Amino acid sequence: MTERAIELLMLPEHRKPALLLDIGCGSGLSGEIITEHGHEWIGFDISPSMLEVALGKETEGDLLLADAGQGCNFRAGSFDGAISISVLQWLCNADATSHNPAQRLSSFFTTLYSSLSRGSRAVFQFYPESDDQVKFIMQFATRAGFGGGLVVDYPNSKKAKKFYLVLWVGGEMLIGPNGQTSKQTLPEGLTHDHEDAEAGVGASGVKYEKRRMDRDRKGGKKGKKRGGETAKEYIVRKKELNRKRGKEDVPLDSRYTGRRRKGGF
Repeated sequence: MTERAIELLMLPEHRKPALLLDIGCGSGLSGEIITEHGHEWIGFDISPSMLEVALGKETEGDLLLADAGQGCNFRAGSFDGAISISVLQWLCNADATSHNPAQRLSSFFTTLYSSLSRGSRAVFQFYPESDDQVKFIMQFATRAGFGGGLVVDYPNSKKAKKFYLVLWVGGEMLIGPNGQTSKQTLPEGLTHDHEDAEAGVGASGVKYEKRRMDRDRKGGKKGKKRGGETAKEYIVRKKELNRKRGKEDVPLDSRYTGRRRKGGF
């Protein structure tokens, strides 16, 4: 789902790395994929325990404890895009007596619109309860200034069907290094066979989370890791990152860094 959300952002290659906002980042799973795509990110979540998990995994994004319903309080035009996985529908709930879904959605979309750069997109994978809920959410996004609409992948499959709200700031998006622009248009949903979706690959070749989890259980990729880095390059970069963060127990680099150790007896 994160791979698909990044695809729907349609980020221009010449502006890589982009700075993305991960709304409801949880334990940093989406952030890891953003990093694999060569982008930088800032994530926030309402759950301290989930953020603790993300910190324990030493994710490369910056993490904040925040409630999306209270707004995205960042400097105007800070981000080149935003993604959110399985979060948006919760803003429609009144989980506390002080929660007003209409006010929370209004605050969220208004501040998010301000924090995104002109021509950028925000993509939300979510689980709407009904068509009325989609309309309810969309009216606040439109009032905030967003254009866009709903993209539905695999609409005829109960298991693979996914909803993405694709929003944009401004009617044109930047596509070239010399200022070339293109009109914002709503992408079509994927309609590939359900069997291919279950295998983890959609019509556009997008690899889904299921494929990634299967890979992780089998021990990860071989040879290359995270955007074409070798295992050694990745380990050295992570060590340097930890040193910059002030950690004192970072192992020294050696000629054996990144090499697979032989088994014991």
